Amino acid sequence: MPRIVPARTKSFSPKRAMPLVRRDPLQRGQRNATNEVKVSVPSFKPVVAVARGLEVLRVINEERISTVRSLNKATGLDKATIVRMLETLEHEGYVMRDAERAVYALTGRTLLLSQGYDQHLWIGSVVEPTLRKFRKEIGWPSDVALFDQDAMIVAQTSRESGLLLFNRTPGFRAPVLGTSLGRAYLAYCAEQEQAQIIETLAKTPGHWNDMARNPKRLSKMLQEIRERGYALMDADYSREEYEGTVWAMGVPIKNDKQVLASINIMMLRSAISQEDGVKRFLLPLQRTAAMLAKQLTIKPRAAARG
Repeated sequence: MPRIVPARTKSFSPKRAMPLVRRDPLQRGQRNATNEVKVSVPSFKPVVAVARGLEVLRVINEERISTVRSLNKATGLDKATIVRMLETLEHEGYVMRDAERAVYALTGRTLLLSQGYDQHLWIGSVVEPTLRKFRKEIGWPSDVALFDQDAMIVAQTSRESGLLLFNRTPGFRAPVLGTSLGRAYLAYCAEQEQAQIIETLAKTPGHWNDMARNPKRLSKMLQEIRERGYALMDADYSREEYEGTVWAMGVPIKNDKQVLASINIMMLRSAISQEDGVKRFLLPLQRTAAMLAKQLTIKPRAAARG
């Protein structure tokens, strides 16, 4: 078995930190009379080394096991910079190194970086009973997710042990433009929020964000989603994540004021076609989304951790 080399850590006292997510250094802007987004400029210059370190952590979290080469491909950073980031993260106890295979993985200390974030846990606790009941009604699993900085974070799922588990648990971060969850959220959120999300995604590396850098194509897709009332998982995402065996349909969870989250249904292509799935399950999905929106609107916000 490969030997994991323990991180060379110093003694430390755990501290609560902000969630490990990419943050757009630009603040939310406001639209002027010409409908253009005016973005306020921050009063500081971002610390490049910190941003690079967080980017490396984010990619390792997604890949589970990373190499210098894979990190170079995913981030675009040069290999010398990546090695410095990895050695620093290893020294601070956030990354451990397999000396025999020259691969890197996160340590348990990274959990400290998410202890201050519990919005998805609260939403998950609210929607869980309804989501479980919906699974029994239609026979297919669903996820509820909310937008978080540059991705959709799964708040709750009705996936169970078996064929459709796919290791998607609460807290999983899914690409906005690759999933029915993200596409449904983006298509129906407020115009100003939509513009800000697209701006953020366009500046975020990764092939799933390429469409954000193609405004005409993205605008057409979002319009089509609004016209038909639902979003579909990207075919390439299905092939990459599920070997093309799965498709998903998603709708927003929204009240009169805003989009709160989104919900999908995951189905096997071999069992039900998109045409039949939409015909049978779109209305039940929309009814469930409306029910969840009402629950999330009227239920008081409580601490998700006891």
